[in-house]
Amino acid sequence: MLVLASASPARRRLLEQAAIPHRVQVSGVDEDSIVDSDPIALVQRLAQAKARAVSLLAHGADRDGHVVGGQAVLGCDSLLVFEGEVFGKPANAEEAIARWRRMAGAWAELHTGHCLLPAPVNADEGQGERLTTVTTRVQFASVGEAEIHAYVATGEPLQCAGGFALEGRGGSLVERIEGCYSNVIGLSLPLLRRWLAP
Repeated sequence: MLVLASASPARRRLLEQAAIPHRVQVSGVDEDSIVDSDPIALVQRLAQAKARAVSLLAHGADRDGHVVGGQAVLGCDSLLVFEGEVFGKPANAEEAIARWRRMAGAWAELHTGHCLLPAPVNADEGQGERLTTVTTRVQFASVGEAEIHAYVATGEPLQCAGGFALEGRGGSLVERIEGCYSNVIGLSLPLLRRWLAP
């Protein structure tokens, strides 16, 4: 069984839809303490920190730092990059509205870092660790003020990296996607399938 190191309902739904047995264990990692000027490296570092923290929580570790147990742990983190600026979750409705005014009709890149720790693993040394970032390009619809305000009023954008949920109401505000669809929702199922293949 896979341990998902994320509180994201969207990631959980993706695993359920793909019939991947899993359970959820939230990492408790202070994401604000992890910084990197490169968004691709940043989402990898965040995904790695979550996976390693949950690996220790889920299995415990012996005196040498070796995790005990038999479950792989998956950590993920997503960020939207628009015109070179990193967009995580909007802090409030005003920020979400301002972002949507800028993004309407334009392209952005959604980066999701993935870190898989097969068990047992040495969390300190990353033995057997798989780490990568999957990038998907997203083109947003040319929406006006009324649509932007109506969408933000649903509260959905405040829960998502970049301020939109492809699998929710925000899906109608996306014109085109280049790359992995599920990556925009929260994790790349094709990548995970390859990683979990026997």
